Amino acid sequence: MIARRAAAEALGTALLLAAVVGSGIMAERLAQGNDALALLANALATGCALFVLIEAFQGASGAHFNPVVTCALALGRLHAAREIAPYVAAQLLGAVAGVLAAHAMFDVPLWQVSEKARSSPGQWLSEAVATFGLVFVILRGVRTASRALPAAIAAYITAAYWFTASTSFANPAVTIARSMTATFAGIAPAHAPAFIAAQFAGAFAAWAVERWLAGTPPGTPAA
Repeated sequence: MIARRAAAEALGTALLLAAVVGSGIMAERLAQGNDALALLANALATGCALFVLIEAFQGASGAHFNPVVTCALALGRLHAAREIAPYVAAQLLGAVAGVLAAHAMFDVPLWQVSEKARSSPGQWLSEAVATFGLVFVILRGVRTASRALPAAIAAYITAAYWFTASTSFANPAVTIARSMTATFAGIAPAHAPAFIAAQFAGAFAAWAVERWLAGTPPGTPAA
């Protein structure tokens, strides 16, 4: 039932954003100005939460939590195209709810606007690269029915926090929601559209490459 699957996507995305933003607030408060330590704590908390949430929700909705993942899976005929709209709507609503929940837990104003600048060619390229890797890993994992996929996704995102200049948002719903928090995890609303465009570009490239690899002749390594 699509309503149940969409509800699972909303809840899972909300819990993911609560983890991302909440751990960012906690990390910033405890790191005493050490940004490297704060980023490490934020990355580890996000990666752990992502692994657990995928394990918990993959049987209910596929645990996409990400509009570009839903679109890429539909392009790859690994998910029903008719479910793109309800999934994306649920992910966006869930993401905003997760940010509000994080704010409420830490006794900060619920409604905020980020002023954190994240705008440069390097950051846009980072978002394209981060999203390419994420979507490619997911497409390959789903196509091969990899049991290690939840761990692979969590490990990739944890690493991408560190090897990308943007700290790897790699998710339009996350990007929009994080523009609504004036905390460690925020992004200025004016800078969000470029991130989202880069994310879709990276996801499309991942779909194209994975499709090419999936069509290799028998006996040729797929990856």
